[in-house]
Amino acid sequence: MRELEKMTRGLDYHINDEELREIRYQTRDKVDEFNALSARQTPEKDALVRTIFGEVGSNVHFEKGMRIDYGINTTLGNNVFINFNFVLLDCAPVTIGNNVFIGPDVQIYTAQHPLDIDLRREHIGSARPVSIGNDVWIGGGCVILPGVTLGDGCTIGAGSVVTRSVPAGTVACGNPCRVIPRNAQTL
Repeated sequence: MRELEKMTRGLDYHINDEELREIRYQTRDKVDEFNALSARQTPEKDALVRTIFGEVGSNVHFEKGMRIDYGINTTLGNNVFINFNFVLLDCAPVTIGNNVFIGPDVQIYTAQHPLDIDLRREHIGSARPVSIGNDVWIGGGCVILPGVTLGDGCTIGAGSVVTRSVPAGTVACGNPCRVIPRNAQTL
């Protein structure tokens, strides 16, 4: 089994496998090209986004600086807005639904490294998927960790570190991120 297949299936894999390195290099070259474009070069930016990611819906907008690990493992729905300085480590599949707004400085991680020192020295990794439902709003500065699902219609408060899945239709914030009871929510 190829290391790419192991990686996307959540199995242990060799991070520095030649094929994986080449995919990362190609993706980073495209991301660097995207980041070098002017804000007004919308058609060129859109075309590059469509070559970076596995699937891209309509009306998807990225602000510049983005940093993407693989890209090919990520699916973006329709009407997605991703603000400045987005980081995506998509070793496992990442699904971003429709009508999703992601604030500046948000980081999404699927990559995991072993706690065992010897395995880390061998550059062994694993990954767990991240799923973001429809109509989700993620505030600036959030970190979404491996294996997290954000349910449809949830809101994640700025600066949150999301270590567990968040149910649909809820508001959650903090470090670690926790659901806020409806009677405690204020605007």
